[in-house]
Amino acid sequence: MNDAVNLSADRLRQACGGTVPRCAVLLGSGWTVLGDALQEQAALDYAALPAFPALGVAGHVGRVRAGTLGGVPVLLLSGRKHTYEDGDAAAMKGAIRTLAAAGVTTLLQTNAAGSLDPAMPPGALMLVEDHLNIVQRSPLHGEPGNGRFVDMAAAYHPALRTAALQAAADIGLRLHSGVYAWVLGPQFETPAEIRMLQRLGAQAVGMSTVPETILARHAGLKVLALSMITNMGCGLSSEQLSHAHTLASAQAASADALRLVEALLPRIESLT
Repeated sequence: MNDAVNLSADRLRQACGGTVPRCAVLLGSGWTVLGDALQEQAALDYAALPAFPALGVAGHVGRVRAGTLGGVPVLLLSGRKHTYEDGDAAAMKGAIRTLAAAGVTTLLQTNAAGSLDPAMPPGALMLVEDHLNIVQRSPLHGEPGNGRFVDMAAAYHPALRTAALQAAADIGLRLHSGVYAWVLGPQFETPAEIRMLQRLGAQAVGMSTVPETILARHAGLKVLALSMITNMGCGLSSEQLSHAHTLASAQAASADALRLVEALLPRIESLT
């Protein structure tokens, strides 16, 4: 793994002209609008980076792009491998460790999520303030030494969360804040499971993000996460859930997502 990470980090630095942006953005389902707005300077397919995974989900193309967004240098990672694909919670371990080895200091995660709160409808954006690892799997299984006992008290960096709320206020955008529950999938939740998650204190539910947050904190990266609400949880509305529905619903929130991230990135840069 270390050799693959070092080689991948070297290739990223070479593609970026020697210096990698300090902020990386991991694009989840529905967040391709950020890639469309990127002023691209370089790109590498995951296949050219030996520590990166092969992907198999629609909307996740598997490419690292370097450029500027809102005038700020960033790396965009188009796609993640999910635990539900083959049961591997550590599928993104090589990718996250490559970012840290290449010089990235902050990871901005994005995802599509279902709402558990009637006041947070499809089209809303939510700041992840904390998470519930419902799956109770860790990408750090098998890691040696005391470093595997990662402190998750501030998994989502407090100063970055404050910056996100301030950026939203600056552009007049309502940014919800809540707890994200990670479920394994790929099937959607039952109405009973949605009621359980509500009682556990979650405001949104999805099938990603938590493993990458754990990996990023283990690697020493600061983490911020944003959820795009694409549907209500099962039983909270009459809509029929599907992955195609998730991608289609994301269009309603894409313009706000882009405005928010463009307003947020300068604040992130000042904190890196």
